[in-house]
Amino acid sequence: MRSLSRILIVGLGGGTLPGFFRSRFPDMEIDVVELDPDVVDVARTYCGFREDERMHVHVEDGRDFIERCSNRYDVIILDGFDAETIPRHLLTLEFLQAVRNALSLEGIAVANVWGRASNRIYDHMLLTYRDAFDEIYIFDVPDPGSKIFVALQGKQAMSRQGVIKRAADVSRERGFRRDFSGAIAGFRNSDEETIRGGEVLRD
Repeated sequence: MRSLSRILIVGLGGGTLPGFFRSRFPDMEIDVVELDPDVVDVARTYCGFREDERMHVHVEDGRDFIERCSNRYDVIILDGFDAETIPRHLLTLEFLQAVRNALSLEGIAVANVWGRASNRIYDHMLLTYRDAFDEIYIFDVPDPGSKIFVALQGKQAMSRQGVIKRAADVSRERGFRRDFSGAIAGFRNSDEETIRGGEVLRD
């Protein structure tokens, strides 16, 4: 597996996700974009989130940051969605094309989205990701019912057993207390997902 040197996370929350990457991948450069300065304050004050020389928070709109950034990221994680407030300008084909342009040559985009049970535009979102990227894989997250889209810039065959093995290898190499191979549920190529109507989202 190639080394990852730079990651962008859109959406800070309590800072758990960037903190995880910082602790387990100490050489990685991490940028976090968060629109709401109050969220940043809460993460710093109550959740123990700390910036350092390799991890920086940018308080601004995620789309604005991505469209003007000169860096290229190995991974871009889109984690700014919930069931009630899905910023439409972070869902469109034009935005995802900007995400793709901000990736390194073999970089991937990862999106945390709600499934159909609580997301009426799920099919629209999946169609839009399919249009923007060459290959989409889906991981089900049974509790609380969300899904992870993994978007690739080129066609790449990935099997469930291969992903489980790689997850076990990374868990061992990085000293994770949890074996993440057991957390892989419902992994599949998005081509196996039945689309129930919908259309590509545009600006």
